[in-house]
Formats: sequence, C-alpha cells, structure tokens
Amino acid sequence: MIPGYDVERLRRATIPPDASIGAAVARLEDAGTGMLVLCDPDGSLCGVLTDGDVRRALLKRVPFDRPCREIATTDPVVAVDPLTEEDALRLMDQGAAFPIDHLPVLDPAGRVIGLLLRRDLVTVGDLGLAAVIMAGGFGTRLQPLTNDTPKPMLPVGDRPLLELTIERLRSAGIRRVNITTHYLADRITEHFGNGDAFGVDVRYVAEDRPLGTAGALRLIDAGPEPLLVINGDVLTRVDFRDMAAFHRAAGAMATIGVRPVEFVFPYGVVEADEHGVHGLQEKPRLSYLVNAGVYLVEPAAFAHIPEGRRYDMTDLIDRLLAERHRVVSFPIVESWIDIGRHGDYALAQDMVPHGQL
Repeated sequence: MIPGYDVERLRRATIPPDASIGAAVARLEDAGTGMLVLCDPDGSLCGVLTDGDVRRALLKRVPFDRPCREIATTDPVVAVDPLTEEDALRLMDQGAAFPIDHLPVLDPAGRVIGLLLRRDLVTVGDLGLAAVIMAGGFGTRLQPLTNDTPKPMLPVGDRPLLELTIERLRSAGIRRVNITTHYLADRITEHFGNGDAFGVDVRYVAEDRPLGTAGALRLIDAGPEPLLVINGDVLTRVDFRDMAAFHRAAGAMATIGVRPVEFVFPYGVVEADEHGVHGLQEKPRLSYLVNAGVYLVEPAAFAHIPEGRRYDMTDLIDRLLAERHRVVSFPIVESWIDIGRHGDYALAQDMVPHGQL
C-alpha cells in the first residue's frame, strides 16, 4: 500500500470551484502539480482542473474572471484509498481514453485525501526530442552587465540563467542540448564543457556572425525528432512534456509557445462615426497572445531556412504559413519571463529564490 500522501502538496493544489480561472492559474503556478482539485468546504471532490484545461480556455478566449468550474473536468479518474503503486499506475494508464499524470485519492466518503503524480511512481524517461538554446546575442539592452558576460550567463539567484534552463530541460527528459554561441562564446563553453556535469550532452553551434533565431538551425545536425528551440534569455516553468504531446497530437510542422498578455487601455473608448455615437467602453481590457520565444519545429522545416544569412523564427513561421504547413500555438500558463531589460532581470532575481520562476 502507498504509505502516505503529501498533505502540503494537496493543500497547495486545492481550490474552491467558484474561484476564478485567473486565481486557478496563479494556484497552478504555486502548486507545481499541473492539476488542481476543486473541492467543497468539506473536502468533497467537485472536479479537477489541469493546465491543459486552462490552455484550451485561453485559445477559446474564455474570460479569466469566469469560475474555474466552468472549464474543469467534473468526472475525473480517481482512486479510493487504500491502493498500491501498481493500482495507481494502472488507473493513470488505462482509466481514461489517454494516459494521465495526476490522480486524486479519495476516502470512502468521497473526500480528497491525497494527490498522486506520475513522477512519484516512475522515473521520467527520455522525451524523444533535442533542444537548441539561442545564446549568441550581445545583450545590448542589459549593458553594462553584459559588457564582460554573455546575457545567458548572467546569474539568476546563485546560478547562470543558462544553467537553470538546462536543468529544466533535463528534468523534462531532454538529454541532447545544442547551444548557439557568438558573443563571448568561451564563457559558455568553459562553464558547460560537454555537459556531463549537468546530466546532458551539450554540443555547440558557433556562429561566425549572428544568423538570427532560425538561421543557426541550418548548422545543426538534425535527427528525425522534433527540435525544441528556446531563446537564451527566456526563463520558464512551462511543461515541455505537455508541449511535446500537444505538438505531436496536432500534427504540426511548428508549434509556437504563446503567453497571454492583458492590456488595460487607460481611456474610455468612444465608438462613433459620422452618424453619431454608438457606444462607450470605459477603459477596455485588450487581451493578446504574444510570442514567448519557445518553439517546437519538425526537422523538415529546416529545408525552408536559407543558408548563410540572417533568418529569424518569425521569418520561418511566415514562410511555413505561406506554404500552408500546419502551425499551432501552445499557451504557456506557467511562470515565464523574458530577461531582456534591467527591470526584467531584477524581477527574475526576486522570483527565482522564492520558487516563483
């Protein structure tokens, strides 16, 4: 029998069904479980909310002030205590139409007493893709910090930004990591070497001149697997395994990680034409999905990248779309920051030591 359950994990992963979707997103980031249990005050299970549910809601533009129960699963796969690890894995693998990674555990009265994760029971295997980190930029906007240090090697907490990214790739089951280098390349190569000390196989792609965020991909010896491309100044807790599953299920040539951003227009907006005023919106909220600097790309896409000249990922995506290849977006609901300016760097320094990023 499973000896006990993580009470603190369950506390962090529990939310009332009437809490807003926005509150649920914040709780997901704090819990780090990829799923929340929706419970009545007495602990009775009302449903579960996964990060996948939130991503689908984002793509459907569901307002984040709506109750999270509206996008939750109300009849989830559950286990009743007591159970063995074999019972739990069998339910995760066979209890639904597709494998699941989270399993609420109930007492005989239907109250939630535990939350099991697949990672509790099995070791995460190889994800079946390689990664490339774009680390060749000059970091001009972060001068003078980058005068003698490449931006991806700036310390965030007690370690370089690039080391944090590699650790998260390895934790997701990615073992083959390419790093593009140009500016102060030796600072990167001397720190990481062949990657053995960091649990990955590191290979370097040296750019004689900056080739853009896609141009260097032509220099990589691509295998048959999708390639995860991430900008060297991005730090995120996105679930790369979820992103890979989403990409494969969509049958996409490329998947773009997107981040929801909301802008409150500071003025009342008048809707009018030559016939008069038709309406008035007081400080409307505008929602956008912005490019998060994280991509999954099929090897076949590399043939669309010209050799020997600067070419950005935006150029590649535009070309794939023009040629009617399938490109999809994957909303990143986990913590994410682009460390491109001094204010962003200061924010990351505050968040990382507290486990918020």
